[in-house]
Amino acid sequence: MSVVAADVAPAAPQPGARPVLRCADLRRSFGERVAVDGVGFEIAPGETYGLLGPNGAGKTTTISMICGLLRRDAGEVFVDGRPIDIGSTSAKGAIGYVPQDLAIYPDLSARENLRFFGRLQHLRGRDLERRVDGVLDVIALSDRAKDRVESFSGGMKRRLNIGIGLLHGPRLLVLDEPTVGVDPQSRNAILSSIADLESEGMAILYTTHYMEEAERLCDRIGIIDEGRIQAEGTRRELVELIGGRDRVTLVASGPLGQAAVEIRALDPRIDEVTAGDGAIEILVTEARSILPAILSTAASAGATIRTVEVVEPDLEAVFLHLTGKALRD
Repeated sequence: MSVVAADVAPAAPQPGARPVLRCADLRRSFGERVAVDGVGFEIAPGETYGLLGPNGAGKTTTISMICGLLRRDAGEVFVDGRPIDIGSTSAKGAIGYVPQDLAIYPDLSARENLRFFGRLQHLRGRDLERRVDGVLDVIALSDRAKDRVESFSGGMKRRLNIGIGLLHGPRLLVLDEPTVGVDPQSRNAILSSIADLESEGMAILYTTHYMEEAERLCDRIGIIDEGRIQAEGTRRELVELIGGRDRVTLVASGPLGQAAVEIRALDPRIDEVTAGDGAIEILVTEARSILPAILSTAASAGATIRTVEVVEPDLEAVFLHLTGKALRD
């Protein structure tokens, strides 16, 4: 396996293949608080599935149940065709879990860390050394293999953390916020490594607070909020939930209601216009081509425009539409 510097488009999942991960109707409460309420999805071989949600949405609880780290109140999880639960020791071998918190020993070298965790996975002898060498290549740390981890940058530590999850050759790699706190160069190296793994057939479950990472890596995305999957699909499918339309916001004063009526009648490409709280909100197809006419019409109706914002449809817009929150809320 190799690491490439250029962006790599997500590989298509293998058609007709049995899902590597299948979970259904996952539920978990903590006292009176329902953390996860009926979550379910599948991940195919060679597919990266992004689980996106604001803080407190249920992502970590869902991941913990999938990995058999937290007992669920209801539902089922199958990884590589085998059921997973708290006591499923052998079945958990199909999972490589990379937590957000670093799980490495700073006083050991990169190679020593990998050897230690490899032995915990019952790897020995030449097989262990072969896998350690392969992982060091994947995470681009071969030239620093003998250096103590305490001397590593944050990005290098993150890459080593991912490498530990890869050692035993899992069918499902679970990555929880793998690029938190790293510099742009390290982030690019991490994302390129993940894209390589996907292209080789590994199923990946990915959570992130960076929307651009989800757009770059994920074949499909589930948006979770208040313990439920609010929407799921490819980027294109999710954008179509808001009609693929642009959102124009005019911060203005004056007779905004009248301006909204006249803007709505301006062009059939304008689908929706609402006025209130010192602004006019417009949903429109091809906003940039019609924006001059919108501004002219608003001014003719007596509105005074202070600022104009045009948001073209993307995952961030879909996320805000579904949850009313920013991803990092």
